[in-house]
Amino acid sequence: MASYGSSLNLSQSLASGLEKSSPAWRPPHSRSSSTLSSSRHIVKDWEVIDDLRVETQAEGDHPQEGTTPGICEGYLLKRRKWPLKGWHKRYFVLEVGNLRYSKNQQDVCRGRVQGSLDVSLAVMSINKKSNRIELDAGDILYHMKAKSHELFYIWVTKLQAHRLYKKNASSLGAAAGQAQGNGNLIPAGMADPAGAPSEVPPSANTAANSKVSAWLQQSHDPDLCVQELNRCNADLSELTRLIQRLQMLDTGQTLTNGDLKRIISIQNLSLEKPKKPRSGKIWGHSRTLSRVEALGMPLRGITKSLSSSHLGSSTNLGASASSIPDYVFSQLPPPAVGSPEGKRIQQDICAMSLRVIASLKAVHETLSQERQKLHEAWETNNIHQANTSAEPAAESHGPPSVADSAAEYFDASYDVICRSSSDVSDESGLSEGSTTDSEPEEGHASATRKYRASISRTPNSAVPKSSGQRTTLPAQCPDNSHVGLMAILYNNIGKDLARVSMPAPLNEPLNLLQRLCEELEYSELLDTANNTPDPYQRMVYIAAFAISGYSTATFRNRYKPFNPVLGETYECIREDRGFRLISEQVCHHPPISACHADSENFSFWQDQRWKNKFWGKSLEILPTGMVNVTLPRYGDHYEWNKVVTCIHNVLSQQRYLEHYGEVTIRNLKSNVCTCKITFVKSRYWGSDTNRNEVQGTVLDQSGSIIHRFGGLWHEGVFCDTLPTPKCVWKPNPQPKDHLLYYGFSSLAMELNELDPDLKPLLPPTDSRLRPDQRLLEEGKVEEADRKKDDIEEFQRERRKELNKRGQEHVPRFFRKAKDSCGRDVWLSNESYWKLRENPGFANTENITVW
Repeated sequence: MASYGSSLNLSQSLASGLEKSSPAWRPPHSRSSSTLSSSRHIVKDWEVIDDLRVETQAEGDHPQEGTTPGICEGYLLKRRKWPLKGWHKRYFVLEVGNLRYSKNQQDVCRGRVQGSLDVSLAVMSINKKSNRIELDAGDILYHMKAKSHELFYIWVTKLQAHRLYKKNASSLGAAAGQAQGNGNLIPAGMADPAGAPSEVPPSANTAANSKVSAWLQQSHDPDLCVQELNRCNADLSELTRLIQRLQMLDTGQTLTNGDLKRIISIQNLSLEKPKKPRSGKIWGHSRTLSRVEALGMPLRGITKSLSSSHLGSSTNLGASASSIPDYVFSQLPPPAVGSPEGKRIQQDICAMSLRVIASLKAVHETLSQERQKLHEAWETNNIHQANTSAEPAAESHGPPSVADSAAEYFDASYDVICRSSSDVSDESGLSEGSTTDSEPEEGHASATRKYRASISRTPNSAVPKSSGQRTTLPAQCPDNSHVGLMAILYNNIGKDLARVSMPAPLNEPLNLLQRLCEELEYSELLDTANNTPDPYQRMVYIAAFAISGYSTATFRNRYKPFNPVLGETYECIREDRGFRLISEQVCHHPPISACHADSENFSFWQDQRWKNKFWGKSLEILPTGMVNVTLPRYGDHYEWNKVVTCIHNVLSQQRYLEHYGEVTIRNLKSNVCTCKITFVKSRYWGSDTNRNEVQGTVLDQSGSIIHRFGGLWHEGVFCDTLPTPKCVWKPNPQPKDHLLYYGFSSLAMELNELDPDLKPLLPPTDSRLRPDQRLLEEGKVEEADRKKDDIEEFQRERRKELNKRGQEHVPRFFRKAKDSCGRDVWLSNESYWKLRENPGFANTENITVW
């Protein structure tokens, strides 16, 4: 500890000497665009913090014996780069030599990082007059400013400590690596085979059961763990009493300059003032408690007196214990005790702490051994199941076997995907609650790799039988690179883009009503679910269907669908797929699209509300409303929500689309099982292969995992817990030259086709009859753009006329109702198909929508 404190004093001395000896020093970052403002600084106000590694080694300090510096976190002002220059508040966390920052404290708690920097690799310069700190790592440059001089002092002290620690740790690692390279290494695979688990799997289920029985006989007495934990609890109580006694002795002691600097370096600090109840908005609140506070001890007794001399000499930053804010000072532990009784109590605390550590190690060792045995039992049982997978498995819903319990315990890390917590996007400004905590864990990544490998070994889906409809569009998609998308979006930052008129070249020749029909492209999954007697397996197929609806967006990030006008409808009769669908735009502000589909195997309906937000670099689509499916054979009624869709890099040619969030599927008619699906948000620095991950679990009433599945939402879903593990769903192959035709799938190609025999049967409000959409499909872009403006103007005039008469638009084929949770929903009034059959829409009164 003393050597570490002397290193910090040495840091200040070096910085002071550099200031005196190098008055003409220039900031080392005069090459980037952001340094134009830096070059205008008065040079004499800046100091550089030099590398201390050589000097500390010369004094005989041992890096491996140095104390790890404590975490420091809080808000600082950070200068933004082009185009949004200026100082913006960001939440910084300094931990083990790495400085990272996020937009706010909530982002830090969720692991959302906007940038990070190894402070040991950066040149650090400070300006005491303006409370500024600059870190230059060559390709990364941080300009930071503290709110007050006291906080500036703490940040500089912390940064010095972490720089020194990281540099010493790096030198120690390099020396250790060289020493290891000169030694005799044991080749891989030469470890003692006696300690390794047997690699020869048993060939029968009886062998697996006998191995589990042997494990149960060899297991340690579980009471030993209980005794160790009870002893540990008693030791912790005694430890609390000793610390309270030590605190009483500390009352009235003073902090010296060296104590304050050393304590700040090693203590975890949160530099944000705690929020007061019923008070105005302040910067933030503390989430890091000191060790004394964690034990429930009062801190009022610690005095803050300090001698009048400041810390250091010429590099003094002008801070003292009396000037440090109370909410920061309260996190500092008391100084070292000098009385004999205090030293004796400290020795007792150390001894008691070692006893606690020993107890916890014993418990951990026992649990690790049990876990390893469970792992072996689980793998043995899995190998046996793979060898006998061809045999029919007897269905059972009773209590799980010991081997099944072992499998569940071993894979418990995957259950992290069942968390239900909101998260925000990595783009600054994305709306709160728009995403879930979907950062991929290591278990997620390994599981997805296994699922993906299994899906790749599955043969591709057979090409759907020809429906007799078209397989291509009349014209290829237009080039919209000339459209001033940046000007349109920047003029509407933060607005709902559903109310913003877009040029026709940015659209695809389908609208949102037809997009709802696309979600039934893999309706055969619902047919399979309706013919599956096991409720848990039935839920797996429902989950696969819920995932399959997102696969249509894989190649659809260049164009957007048309927004339906109020009263617009769309029908789709697919005898080859066995369903018929009707959809209608039932509301314009907010825009609500409702649909209902019938089949002998299922009923499908939903009403969706979309909110579009542009946040500078990404376009976020937040759907609300629930999806509903009923299966007539078993009387099931499934309901689930939708996840967020985000188009990244919307202003560049490298834009990509992803879905993230959590889907919960419930059976409203039975609580036998539920399903949770997580669409994992890709890492900011991840590769393309890590995108589009999706994983899910089927849970019973007690919350135990019955089935586990996963994969990629654009490649397929694999379930390895079915009686016969298999790929539950895999998307159909894309048609030839699909990228030339808006990235449409085979079904999407057919949705807007207007058959001559069908046209007389359609109402005049059907989307196939919409003129601007038809013109765009035929490649007449300029005419489509003009017609689109005419239709939107006609819609505005129609709405004004209704307002003048004090009337509201009444949907023709859907009615408003309340669901079981009291939410507003739109349900089919079952009149469309009756009117279509008799008397026919040509013989009824229809509204004019274009």
